[in-house]
Amino acid sequence: MDKILEALVSSSHPLTVKRAIVKKVMEAAEKEVTEEQCQALYHLTTRLILLGEDAFQRQVGLQVQEAYARYHRDEFARFFSKECVLGLLQQGYGSLDCRDPAILDFLHGSLRLLISCPAVLELAPLLQTEVLRIICERPEPATCAKLATILTDFPQCVPREKAGVLFCQQLVRTFAYFHCPATEERELREYVTQVTRVSVLLQGIWKAEPATLLPSLQEVFAIISSTDPSFEPSIALACLVQHIPLQMITVLIKSLTTDQNVKDASMTQALCRMIDWLSWPLANHVDTWVIALLKGLAAVQKFTILIDVTLLKIEQVFNRLWYPIVRQGALVVLSHMLLSFQHSPEAFHLVVPHIVPLVKSLKNDGLPNSKTFLLQFAELVHCMMYQYSGFPDLYDNILESIKELPKPNEEKIKFVLNQSAWTSQSNSFASGLLKITGKSETGKTGLVNLGNTCYMNSIIQILFMATDFRRHVMSLHLNGCNTLMKKLQLLFAFLAHTQRAAYSPRSFLEVSRPPWFTAGSQQDCSEYLRFLLDRLHEEEKTLSALQVTNGRTLVERMFGGRLSTAIRCLQCHSLSEKEEPFTDLSLAFCPSMSKCHGPTDEHKSSSSVGPCQGAVNGGSESSEGSVKEGAGTRMERPVVEPTLSAPDLVDYFLAPEILENENCYFCERCASLQRAKKVMQVVVAPEYLILTLLRFSYDATCHVRRKILDNVGIPLHMSLPLRQYVPYVLSSVVVHSGMSSESGHYYSYGRNVSSTDGYSMDWFLFNDSRVSFTNFESLQNVTSRFPKDTAYVLIYRKQEVSGQPSNSGPVVNGSRLSGEPPLQKELMDAITKDNKLFLQEQELNARARALQATSASCSFRPNGSDDNDPPGSCGPSGGGGGGGFNTISRLVF
Repeated sequence: MDKILEALVSSSHPLTVKRAIVKKVMEAAEKEVTEEQCQALYHLTTRLILLGEDAFQRQVGLQVQEAYARYHRDEFARFFSKECVLGLLQQGYGSLDCRDPAILDFLHGSLRLLISCPAVLELAPLLQTEVLRIICERPEPATCAKLATILTDFPQCVPREKAGVLFCQQLVRTFAYFHCPATEERELREYVTQVTRVSVLLQGIWKAEPATLLPSLQEVFAIISSTDPSFEPSIALACLVQHIPLQMITVLIKSLTTDQNVKDASMTQALCRMIDWLSWPLANHVDTWVIALLKGLAAVQKFTILIDVTLLKIEQVFNRLWYPIVRQGALVVLSHMLLSFQHSPEAFHLVVPHIVPLVKSLKNDGLPNSKTFLLQFAELVHCMMYQYSGFPDLYDNILESIKELPKPNEEKIKFVLNQSAWTSQSNSFASGLLKITGKSETGKTGLVNLGNTCYMNSIIQILFMATDFRRHVMSLHLNGCNTLMKKLQLLFAFLAHTQRAAYSPRSFLEVSRPPWFTAGSQQDCSEYLRFLLDRLHEEEKTLSALQVTNGRTLVERMFGGRLSTAIRCLQCHSLSEKEEPFTDLSLAFCPSMSKCHGPTDEHKSSSSVGPCQGAVNGGSESSEGSVKEGAGTRMERPVVEPTLSAPDLVDYFLAPEILENENCYFCERCASLQRAKKVMQVVVAPEYLILTLLRFSYDATCHVRRKILDNVGIPLHMSLPLRQYVPYVLSSVVVHSGMSSESGHYYSYGRNVSSTDGYSMDWFLFNDSRVSFTNFESLQNVTSRFPKDTAYVLIYRKQEVSGQPSNSGPVVNGSRLSGEPPLQKELMDAITKDNKLFLQEQELNARARALQATSASCSFRPNGSDDNDPPGSCGPSGGGGGGGFNTISRLVF
């Protein structure tokens, strides 16, 4: 039969005749055939299948072999023996090399003919060994794809146990060699299909044998972290990522980023190659893993790697946005890279030239998802331009191209930026020792206490929270100046843009500390505030660089008011009037204050000069006569409900006063001391009204300074009486905690209040380095809960009266600003430099702590609840502890 078939297929008979005879040969398979005839036919059909001269011969070989193997399976099993399989896989067949895909096709077809036969199980051990050997030889994608098909259909041929682990590792290693030189779309599609088929095989093995997963991932990292310049792994490795269970992200990234054996160069290389995977068209979850690794590195403060990789790869990631098939994942990674790179505009400015062309393309490409994608992209661009304002030459064209698209509000932008910064990343990936010291969740920056400098810190923070004043300061062009205003501008810029949780104001302290203040000693914050404003005012008058408006300095325009004092002699009725400027009103406490709710002449007549003394930029002490006798006895009595409020003290300050007895007025007309009536009136209301409560009194009898602990109500809104009442809204409060002006602690409450933007509902508590969210209720109740903590300096912001235009907004180039002014280049450069330094410090500290952790086991005792401690406590503060190192099954990456 084999001779007839061999002669037939090589004859010149018409195909119809040949097919008819082949059909007869196949029908003969149903009859009894000798062992010798079967073996001869199997040898012939194998030769036709593998070496046939044309498609007809190969087809005949397949059909006849299938027919005879169906009816004579035992004979076929004896033909397709271990020796036959081994010969095919190791030596090939005739002129065919053993790596020829036709060999694997024949092998696959033969196994399918024996699919339910015990012979397959007998061949399995041999095939397990051979497929491992073949994979170790790094075959081409086509060969691997055919092997994958065989192993998927015949899982019993997959290597097991240790050999299975080795097989998976070698298969991963082979992936790294899957380079595609093809340029035609058909060839590219075929290549992607082949790679996908092999990745599906690995997925199946990982599911069936979970012990093979981690070694495979170790191999992936070993490949992509290689720094060998002669080897560049294929991005086909990207298709493996989608098969890694997402729930493993945390443990894998934690193990990877905390492994001290992984060098920075290797980690940098690995991250760069993972970013390259974004180009792989069918890979899912690549963006998820890339961002997880970026966050993991930020959590353990590997900022050098993050900076290097961002600057190296940001343009490449941006370019992926042009390709719809990988666009969405690329945007997720691009957004994270840009939003987290907050110490410098360098990364954003690398992609700025490419934004407008991309926006135009997205508007015109007609794809259904482009509109949604464009909205997401425009929001990212707005966030970045907000973060790095001050580059109109770079941003004008961008703003024009996206002007029709919705712009996120400022609150959302700040939230996005605050959540995205490297120093805001959760350090769940880090061990208990690697604590992030980035900004608090408020996004605000604290100030380092340089040794009893809380008096300065609290004042700086409330000036910073005076929104319009801050914006004016930030809009001044002071390049090249070395003035106090320049130092304040730089300090404000750092408070707004530094990556540090707390900034050290040492240079500002050195130039702003009054000469009579002893370094390292506690001082009076109100005295410091007046000195600072006076210095700024006098300095501004002498410098043309500072724009004096209508002859008034910035301090005068923001904090300056005018107070009229009229004294009428009660003997001759002559009137003496005087008008003088003020930047704060010093409010004394009336006698028997716990019993009085409004001042009277009788009350004031018992005081010496009382509230008149130092009323304009006055001191922080009142005379003993202005407080209830024995006020010191009230120190230990907490006042649950305020007996008076700040407006009561203002009314008392402005109430008419009879000057008599020891306080008689010298009348020039009478030329003698006479009884007189003094009336004070605010004639010009300041934009920011500063009220200082005179809580510190001198007891001449005991020769001690006492603090008045009375609880003063602080309303959100109040009015200042002029010709008509002028409305004010509370902006900030400095609280003094302690019993004396020479000791204790200062902290402050504040919120953003602007004449143009209104006021925010978010209150912040500034306590040196710590900044936290709070609320107005906490401020109201602070003295009730902690009797030694009392409001000391209050700042109110004047509100616009209908019909009266505000003149408080900063003006730049002739236009009034309603938002934050752009950051000037000199300030931006200083912040960028310090932010880089900070990231380097963080990284060095993290490395030092990690090295210590490897040689010693550390534990932390969690702090107890601090609900009973006052907000101004100077004791230890900070988050809860945690128990040292958690032991996990570490991956040996």
